[in-house]
Amino acid sequence: MKVRWLLVLVPTLVAAAWVLAQAVGSERDDFSLSSDTGSTEGESAAPRRAVASINRPRAVVWAVGDGGTDSPQATRVARSIARAGADRLLYLGDVYPEGTATDYQENYTPNYGRLAARTAPTVGNHEAPMADQGYYPYWERALGTALSPYYTFRVSGWQILSLNSEIDHDLGSPQLRWLDRALAPGGNCRIAFWHRPRFSAGTHGDVSHVAPFWNALEGHARIVLNGHDHAMQRFRPRAGITEFISGSGGADLSPVVEGDPRLRFSNDSRYGALRLKLRRGRADYSFVTSSGRVLDKGTITCRR
Repeated sequence: MKVRWLLVLVPTLVAAAWVLAQAVGSERDDFSLSSDTGSTEGESAAPRRAVASINRPRAVVWAVGDGGTDSPQATRVARSIARAGADRLLYLGDVYPEGTATDYQENYTPNYGRLAARTAPTVGNHEAPMADQGYYPYWERALGTALSPYYTFRVSGWQILSLNSEIDHDLGSPQLRWLDRALAPGGNCRIAFWHRPRFSAGTHGDVSHVAPFWNALEGHARIVLNGHDHAMQRFRPRAGITEFISGSGGADLSPVVEGDPRLRFSNDSRYGALRLKLRRGRADYSFVTSSGRVLDKGTITCRR
């Protein structure tokens, strides 16, 4: 009797294990465009997956950078985002002063840490030199999976790409080859974000070395998000792409040349973040202060 029972049970368990393995494999397919693995450019040899997608018809995404500081302004911005509700936070980089493990514990976790499980980050210039000790371990603990230096995921009909301005991004680099593959499908319902802006009327000005990102995205994306300059900026569309700088997350603000003809909006006196309400084919944007005041708003559409 026991032998007969085992003959029935064992195949059943094997079949169940196979089904589970297939389910896990299907889940991993969501991350098939995570960056190349291998020990290069700050990557470990361990495979890394990207941030999970959100498949609901509508979602609210916030974007802000330069807030990894213990300032009361950072506290207010982070609390305002949490209070308003965020399905995903795109953190645009910079944990001060050097992005060490201690800096994350003392200057990031008390504020934006409350949103860590919903955050998709990119590396800023401050934490880049210590990324293997600060950035990658922090996000692996927060997200429960090792994070790729660059990756993609989807939110409510939009493809979102986290790029890395702090490692090689020249033509022919692994990151640019990966980006070309990610952009191969048609349409332009894409949002890309990284730390250093291609164009800026702020203190740091235009960053020419990230031009390969911008050039690759032309015709394939509608929105680019950056930090680095500590202010809010929205530029006139260029090649169909609207660039936003959302660097008012908590560090000391820096001035913007308001007469720059490329600008449609700027503010260098208020702390706050960019809110994107996403649905298929449409993004409603607004710059919102930590007190909840909307300074600038509009709509961007895309084609699939």
